[in-house]
Amino acid sequence: METLSAAGLRHAFAAYPTGMVLVAAAVDGRDEAMLVNSFTSVSLEPPLISMAFTHSSTTWPRLRRAKELGITVLGELNAGLVPQLRAAGDARLAGITLHDDTATQARTLPHGAATFTVRPHQYLPAGDHELVLFEVLDYRRDDHAAPLVYFDRRVDTLQHERKQA
Repeated sequence: METLSAAGLRHAFAAYPTGMVLVAAAVDGRDEAMLVNSFTSVSLEPPLISMAFTHSSTTWPRLRRAKELGITVLGELNAGLVPQLRAAGDARLAGITLHDDTATQARTLPHGAATFTVRPHQYLPAGDHELVLFEVLDYRRDDHAAPLVYFDRRVDTLQHERKQA
């Protein structure tokens, strides 16, 4: 058994492909957003998803104040935005227009493979992260958008054959 190290464990975790989502909301009159790859479906009854946020995040504490959040499952047309969305501070959303859900604080990106409007349901301590369960309030899916996949610290597009209706 290999000795556990943060770098070694991170490398082992990178063998598991995940999707990428943008979590976004209007907080105190400005849009806040961050990329997350820990998005997981949890339950259909009630409709719940989960995400984990590191304690060292400077964006999550601001997003945590939102009553509703938007989640965009990044699609192939969002691939060019990923380097910018990884940036810190105001540069992250500079020149990017988020969809404004006027009824909630939720914000989403156009051209996502799917979008969700959620509200926090439960907060759980989880080591150096906070695990959050979110209740799904609304959702949409674009069956023609190929999702982005995060694997081995790289972003790629997942292509698959679509079934004919």
